[in-house]
Amino acid sequence: MLGYLLARAGVEVTVLEKHADFFRDFRGDTVHPSTLEVMYELGLLDDFLKLPHQQLSTVTGVFGGYAFRAADFRHLPTHCKFVALMPQWDFLDFLSGKAKEFPGFDVRMQHEAVDLIRVYGRIAGVRAKTPTGTADISADLVIGCDGRHSITRQVANLDVIERGVPIDVLWFRISRTTNDPEQLLGNINYGRALVLINRDQYFQAGLLIRKGSFEEMRAQGLESFRKIIREIAPYLGDRVEELKDWDQIKLLSVQINRLRQWYRPGLLCIGDAAHAMSPAGGVGINLAIQDAVATANLLADPLLTGDVSESTLALVQQRREFPTVVTQQLQVFAHRQLAKVFQNPGPMKAPWQLKAVFGIPGVQRLTARAIGMGVRPEHIKGARPSSERKAACIKSIAVGVGVAAAVVAVSLFGRRRRACATS
Repeated sequence: MLGYLLARAGVEVTVLEKHADFFRDFRGDTVHPSTLEVMYELGLLDDFLKLPHQQLSTVTGVFGGYAFRAADFRHLPTHCKFVALMPQWDFLDFLSGKAKEFPGFDVRMQHEAVDLIRVYGRIAGVRAKTPTGTADISADLVIGCDGRHSITRQVANLDVIERGVPIDVLWFRISRTTNDPEQLLGNINYGRALVLINRDQYFQAGLLIRKGSFEEMRAQGLESFRKIIREIAPYLGDRVEELKDWDQIKLLSVQINRLRQWYRPGLLCIGDAAHAMSPAGGVGINLAIQDAVATANLLADPLLTGDVSESTLALVQQRREFPTVVTQQLQVFAHRQLAKVFQNPGPMKAPWQLKAVFGIPGVQRLTARAIGMGVRPEHIKGARPSSERKAACIKSIAVGVGVAAAVVAVSLFGRRRRACATS
């Protein structure tokens, strides 16, 4: 996204992607209304929504036997009043294809950033591993968006603030039928929580478990695992038998952390490289997209004039740190509440507090604003938000909730305008 935005502004961009294609199971497939609004402001929304996707207009859950609606997106002051469930590889292919229409955009597949180039104490480019050997790419600015295991932030020795997380997630696929509930996203029972993301023909399922307990669960056997899934979501029935091997089940070690300082001379980190998010709320992609928009808004002109100082880079952190901190704090709070679920391995009943809160009129609209728009949603520079949307931004901040693994290097050589990204 950042590569697209910079190329659109006239900066030459090279994106370095370490894989041969984007076709991988990212699991984070919720494209929220805030991101869809960005696509609208770019004039891409109509084409984007032609891609296969499902639309989540409400979020419902089941706690024990109690069904409740957690969020209702149908009243948001945005063009899309829903969350789009779309495989992330389709999203990346779409953005890459649109970005290639700009003459200054260059994507290089199978280019993995493995080191940073330094000149006189300043980051001056990226060293990449390619199918034909090592390549050095000079740059006036390297922007690391290479995920929670970021090479750029490791090599740059950027200080990471870790937040304790009591859960991990086991991801797997299970087939879906037309009789399955469409808007149901979460099931809580028997000391477990199960997330089901609708991918049309199947569910991308995530079982939340106590952190570090995966090996213990493996030792109990696959039949025990299938029994857990069947207990939480009985309507899945015999489909749990599709899980025949532990290779079908992938562990995500959940992290919540952020960099104390997002930049060095010649280097800036954004997205998960700057702040790893929990899957809670599905906000990771959307927070990263907001980072990309803010970065392009703040850095496109300085890149074109060749004046990207540390103080300029600091503006990005100043802009995006507040929504990051607020969102992570709320995720930490949510995890603490989920940790209490693990203390009851038997059949569960919904607490009265849950029934009371979601019984209050308007709560579902507030949670929808918080999840769907987040804290301080960004807009494309030059796109004027309506007064209604401005009010929505204020309300999103008031409720205090927020919701391509790449390295971007931006080079300026005289009048040349060039940028590069890797993942």
